[in-house]
Amino acid sequence: MNPQKIKFKFFPFLFYSICLSILFSCEQSSQKRSLSNWTHYGGSPEQSKYFNAEQITPENVNRLEVSWIYPTEDNTPYFFSPIIVDTLMYVMGKNNSLIALNVKNGQEVWIHSNLNGLTRRGINYWENEDKSDRRLIFTINNTIQAIDAMTGQSIVSFGNDGYVDLRAGLDRPPSSIRRIQPMMPGVLYDDLLIIGSATGENYFSPPGHVRAYNVITGEMEWIFHTIPYPGEFGYETWPKDAYKYVGGVNVWSEITVDSEKGIAFLPLGSPTYDYYGADRIGSNLFGNSLVALDARTGKRLWHYQTVHHDLWDYDLSPAPQLLTLNRNGKRIEAIAIATKHGFVFVFDRVTGEPVFPIEEKPFPPSEMPGEEAWPTQPISSLPKFTRSEVSLETLNPYFPDSIKEVWNTRLSEAKSGLYIPPSDKYETVMMPGALGGSNYGNTAADPEKGIMYILTQEHASIYKLNKVEPPKLDMSVGQINRVKTLYKASCQTCHGAEMEGGVGPPLQNIGEHLFYDEFSNTVLNGKGQMPGFVHVDEETLKALYRYLGGNPRTFNFRRNLETKEVEGPVVASGGVKILPDENHSLPMADYPEDVVHPDVRYTTDYGLDWPGLAAPPWSSILAYDLNQGIIKWRRPVGQDSLYAKGDQSLGAPGGVLRKGMIVTSTGVVFTTAKGGKLYALDAENGDVLWEETTSHEINAQPSMYTLDGNQYLVINATSNFTKDSYNHSKKPDAMPRGYVVYSLPKKQPAPNGLR
Repeated sequence: MNPQKIKFKFFPFLFYSICLSILFSCEQSSQKRSLSNWTHYGGSPEQSKYFNAEQITPENVNRLEVSWIYPTEDNTPYFFSPIIVDTLMYVMGKNNSLIALNVKNGQEVWIHSNLNGLTRRGINYWENEDKSDRRLIFTINNTIQAIDAMTGQSIVSFGNDGYVDLRAGLDRPPSSIRRIQPMMPGVLYDDLLIIGSATGENYFSPPGHVRAYNVITGEMEWIFHTIPYPGEFGYETWPKDAYKYVGGVNVWSEITVDSEKGIAFLPLGSPTYDYYGADRIGSNLFGNSLVALDARTGKRLWHYQTVHHDLWDYDLSPAPQLLTLNRNGKRIEAIAIATKHGFVFVFDRVTGEPVFPIEEKPFPPSEMPGEEAWPTQPISSLPKFTRSEVSLETLNPYFPDSIKEVWNTRLSEAKSGLYIPPSDKYETVMMPGALGGSNYGNTAADPEKGIMYILTQEHASIYKLNKVEPPKLDMSVGQINRVKTLYKASCQTCHGAEMEGGVGPPLQNIGEHLFYDEFSNTVLNGKGQMPGFVHVDEETLKALYRYLGGNPRTFNFRRNLETKEVEGPVVASGGVKILPDENHSLPMADYPEDVVHPDVRYTTDYGLDWPGLAAPPWSSILAYDLNQGIIKWRRPVGQDSLYAKGDQSLGAPGGVLRKGMIVTSTGVVFTTAKGGKLYALDAENGDVLWEETTSHEINAQPSMYTLDGNQYLVINATSNFTKDSYNHSKKPDAMPRGYVVYSLPKKQPAPNGLR
């Protein structure tokens, strides 16, 4: 190769890097004392979503206006939560590209394009002491990777040629694991990335062990076995071989770190399988537990299990909140966790002692063969913030008579109530169901005042267990005909008669570049404007996946999503190259040969097809005063044209899922809700101080920063409205899909030099 060509090709990037370094240096020195950052998903490792600034107050918040907008320039809904460091904001857009923006005006500084498979909800920022090394740490396609925060270039010295394989180190063949990276970015403590996983919720999913990796080398520093191994604490709460085949018990959401005390608080999820546990008899530590670890070593300090032997998918998913309480004249440094089923548990964050009493109360046994529901469950003495059942008296009054008649019959034959075990003989109507209650992103705090803010939704699940049939890899003629009928009735209108695409994307050979778990979740729960088809049973779903070119049991970890040319200052594309596996293993589909196990397995769908089953309010925000142990105020939020008929006092079904909050030191609580709703509430009483309806749905955690004394609110408004909400993007004055930045009007210079 011609050396002159090498020099010429390298010079523009070298010049660009030098200019960018000068930009950082100059802007940093001039604004270091006047800029506050939002460097983590929840603002800081404490995940409080709390921001200390003085400009925006309850008195002037109603004057907020759009300062600038960054359009994402495609029709992709992004769930990404922006982070802000110094004068750069990092966002996702333009065909899954990571983009650095100038916080003053939204101008692009650099673009790393086509990061297909990047964790949907955010990234981490790390810097060394003298800021000579600045890194963006993130997960993509089951790996951890790092990008230089100044240049946008991949850091190839990280890990093994630029990446760490998250499938390794779990005592199962790495190539057999289809899905492990979390939907959240993890959290940083010093030079460690502490990270959970999204294992899926099927039988034989991978275990959700929590790990910490060095952000410089990529080396795994510690691992905490959430499903204990022989000799480890909690091992006796499982069958002796459970660690070989049970999955889940994972942190798929938000990890909280007390940076001063060096404690990481893990909100752990349910063991698999979620609704039938005959193969995991016992209380199942550390499932559904709040676990405190030494953040440096991963050593367990204390734990508390909020659900024993979970049969209801009651994961702990919202971020645990650090608060300083003044209780009976005593100052308590506490940790509080809100749950999907409407309880708040509060502990001394160092000792794990409950601050408010918790009582073990008896609940009904299971009627399923081989199942042993735990005889008692912990009940907090604090006020419950959700209902626990659906009855004929609490049925949605907006239903037409025909629907009421159907549900009068179904409820008379079903069982509903707290901790009713699922059955194959009748429907179990759980309130709240799998979506909560309080879910991920749904907690925030004013740490010094001892107030926790909770977003909650009254969303029931209807469960009925069905026997799992042995897997069939070959499709029969009957299956093919059934799938063709399903496709024609439910899919063809949007995706085309030949799967070529139309209103929806093409589906030809989708199984070659989409995990089965992702495919099934999309079909069952919907995505964007696509509704969920919860009536599709597991066998038909797997047949549909095979019909579209996939195999539910075939390893398909490396995704081959479309790459596109992206306009703007593109410095790199696609992250580092991930090497193909030398060996391919099928995902675990049965128990190990030497393990005693039940002869029959049962499953159910999530039962999410009736979000407004009970009477309103359906979604609310509430302030929980944990000094006194009372709910200080509650306000319905969200708007849903089908169920609420425009009455904003009712909230909206599913109105706060995927939403977030910001609490300011001046007493303003910003929250998002269904229907593109953005509120500013008075922290003292919940009164609405300001309200905005964005042109696209908001499905991400908001962010905030200050620059030169001005305070900015950042909203990701890139999602599609569901079919039961008004589509505000069709309004004549609709803003483009993108990141919207609000601020107070800038002060105008006084005339004639007067002050």
